[in-house]
Amino acid sequence: MRWIKKGLIFKTADYRHLEWMEGRAWVPTVEYLGEDLFKVYFGGLNAKKRSQTGFFVFNIKNPAHTLEVSEKPIIELGPLGAFDERLAIACSFAEYQGSKFIYYVGWQGTADIRYLPSIGLATSTDGGETFTKYSRAPVFERTDDEPFGRASPFVMYDKGIFRMWYASYRYWEMRGNESWPHYEIRSAQSQDGIHWKSDNVTCLGSDKEEAVARPYVLKEHVVYKMWYSYRQNYGSYRIGYAESLDGIRWERMDERVGIDVSESGFDSEMIDYPCVFDHEGERYMLYNGNGFGRDGIGLAQLEE
Repeated sequence: MRWIKKGLIFKTADYRHLEWMEGRAWVPTVEYLGEDLFKVYFGGLNAKKRSQTGFFVFNIKNPAHTLEVSEKPIIELGPLGAFDERLAIACSFAEYQGSKFIYYVGWQGTADIRYLPSIGLATSTDGGETFTKYSRAPVFERTDDEPFGRASPFVMYDKGIFRMWYASYRYWEMRGNESWPHYEIRSAQSQDGIHWKSDNVTCLGSDKEEAVARPYVLKEHVVYKMWYSYRQNYGSYRIGYAESLDGIRWERMDERVGIDVSESGFDSEMIDYPCVFDHEGERYMLYNGNGFGRDGIGLAQLEE
């Protein structure tokens, strides 16, 4: 694979007048609207370092021209004490029986670690005009096998069931006065998209690696293809790639991903949070760069 970078298509500097996204546009998640139009859900960062979900709309034939931006978040923070009191960011979009589902990660604050992550669900029955949280509690909560958090879900409806790949937090450690998480990618299944059962199998990641997260999966014939973010040796993020025949056992092929940091610019220090989608025989990737989307969201196109 070789990806051709098209540059920033959504710049945070152009929208800092919006209170909910003054400092960041991160974790892009795409929905196809038809006729070359795409809606991109993403997290903004306000002055209090809190993230909520909004969107912008663009035409893939003219990606640098933004057609619409949400003035307010469509998935807001929960109340004090809720699992999403500090962050509510969309990670995956799905459609099922006439409804639209957005799976999102919520963060709750604690005294000793920076955040405690869980997975929530928001749904829409009016074509996506409004989204309502399914419940005030997570739909995929911690368990005895995964007590430290679950995050960054990607959900696909596949052969009559919902399948999820997500970040499972293994443990936290202190570096000086700051807490840092270690996490890997696991999978889960559901009949209705609401009640989930984990496969309790590590798909990607190991004790030798700090973090593997934000999976994004496409299925080609019988092959599952995953793009994700990973961090090693306390360093910045890179994008990786893996393939699987069953969605559980994955062969990691990071050397084939075909995209890396640039020599200069918005993605010269890190590259992360890939969102991969197809349109009219072409494959595209939305992604973030330095500072976890500090400058905005970039676009790349796969070269044949």
